[in-house]
Amino acid sequence: MGQPAKKFHKLVQLSYSRFDQIDGSHDIKMNIPQAYVEYGARFRDRGHVVAFNFELAKEMGLIAKDHINKMNKDLEQKILDTFGIVIINEYDLQNGIKFDQDKISPNTYMATRYLQLQHPDQVGKNSGDGRSIWNGQFSALGKTWDISSCGTGATRLSPATSIYKKFFQTGDPTISYGCGYSEVDEGLSSLLFSEIFNKNAVATERVLAVLKFKDGFSITVRASQNLLRPSHFFMHIKQGNREALTKLLHHYIQREVRNSKMNKTWRSTKEMYRAFLEYFTANFAKVAARFEDDYIFCWLDWDGDNILMDGGIIDYGSVRQFGLFHYEYRYDDVQRYSTTIIEQKKKVKYMIQTFAQIIDFVLTGKKKPIQKFKRHWTQTMFDRIFEQNKNLNLLTKIGFKPKQCAYLLSHHAPKVEKFRQVFSHFERAKSNKGLVKVSDGVNWNAIFCMRDILRELPQLLLARGSALTPREFVDIMASSYASKKDVQINSSREKKCEIFQKTYLSLINNIVSFSNSSQEQILLELSMRSSIVNRYDRVTGDSITLIVEKLMKSLTHMTPDQLAELIYEFADYQYLNPDKTIHAPREIRPKSKMMYQFLDIVKECREGL
Repeated sequence: MGQPAKKFHKLVQLSYSRFDQIDGSHDIKMNIPQAYVEYGARFRDRGHVVAFNFELAKEMGLIAKDHINKMNKDLEQKILDTFGIVIINEYDLQNGIKFDQDKISPNTYMATRYLQLQHPDQVGKNSGDGRSIWNGQFSALGKTWDISSCGTGATRLSPATSIYKKFFQTGDPTISYGCGYSEVDEGLSSLLFSEIFNKNAVATERVLAVLKFKDGFSITVRASQNLLRPSHFFMHIKQGNREALTKLLHHYIQREVRNSKMNKTWRSTKEMYRAFLEYFTANFAKVAARFEDDYIFCWLDWDGDNILMDGGIIDYGSVRQFGLFHYEYRYDDVQRYSTTIIEQKKKVKYMIQTFAQIIDFVLTGKKKPIQKFKRHWTQTMFDRIFEQNKNLNLLTKIGFKPKQCAYLLSHHAPKVEKFRQVFSHFERAKSNKGLVKVSDGVNWNAIFCMRDILRELPQLLLARGSALTPREFVDIMASSYASKKDVQINSSREKKCEIFQKTYLSLINNIVSFSNSSQEQILLELSMRSSIVNRYDRVTGDSITLIVEKLMKSLTHMTPDQLAELIYEFADYQYLNPDKTIHAPREIRPKSKMMYQFLDIVKECREGL
């Protein structure tokens, strides 16, 4: 009986050999020396895997498709051997700190440079990955992935080094962000949020693993098919480094083509750059519209250091999803306040303007003033795609099917615009209390929950056969932030309630003619679909914070497989696609007591930040 067990043990070990490809090597490291700082590393002792994203690992090809979602000793050790490292930094070298030779990794890793506006140097030479390194790139199943780890030690690129003009020892308790470590709760927040966003087709990096060590600190391993940010490019345009810009652009485009994200249709370098600008502009126009309509606060600023080149979310430290359109919320980052959710569009347009400047610089060798590109064709393209997606997103929220949305946009666009205008009026209504302090910034509370009216309206119209009174209409969507004064009915509001319902029904009647159905049938379909799209208990940033706090108290009694199952179940429960969700959310029954507690938290925080 003993011999087969040994054979199985060897087979399991062999099945994890793909991790060996993640050895610090990367195309950028080979070709663009100005883009990174290189570090040696040593292995960290007494670590264990808190969380592992089995489904992501299968998608990447790191583990077999038929691997059960269960941790074993060999897999855990392979994860720790691959990612359980801390860099040997400048402080260590300056002070001659000695490490056991058998604890030193044979690989070296890069901390990438990128522009950060809050960083003292303002040009990116000394800013970038302050507590992260890139573990390397991984290719399998026809795709190439970038993998990085946060919490691997203090690099020279953190603001602390520039501000205090000295290098810091990793783990130095006198400095917070500059200490180079991260916390387990940060990794779990990123894991939860990114899996929900990924499930709902919001572009994002994803968490592959969260490791914890004897000192209580952790490493969060992150993966994406391309981890480059706009700020990686903005550094080189600031410095006027045409050679590095050209190489980085070609690396990015080649990777996108290799991963089948961009179609290679160009016949010249100039055509390739135009294709890149079209690709970048379209992605960010869609992203900007999606963030506004799903109330996703990502602190999109011009320097682009917290967003990926495809518009994917990276670094969940300040990311939020609001329950209402709290468009006055600003995150307090001590030295400055963030952009608001509606200012993100303007910042994105400036990013696109900067890339127009970059492409012109690469082509001509002359760096023209950024103002020269204020009316570049990409700006018009952005506006067109942004508006198209704002309209499409709203029709999708109502509950229309994709073909119905396409019909309304092509044949009844003015009516869609009219409905969007009145929808926005209610969506942007604010509390009479004015600006208030919140736990991490300031906000002027929105008062109406638009998901509630979109979810309830088709059911009520179907049951009653007549429009709602203004009082009924307002009461359905009034949130807990609304005072009696906020929800008073005056002649102007009464008129808006009437316009909303008339335009809503007019859009439905257009679909009745288009699909040769009855109004009752379309209302029934909208009722079913909108109950999924506009579910009552949709996750918010506040709820993620409280859920992670609850998880932290239970981690010692939870295996990585149990945690993975819980996260996947939670992400499934937050899946809002009516074309792929068979059952309405209210029919899904949680499998565990903790999931019931999660859902109670989500309900409690459904209107918050």
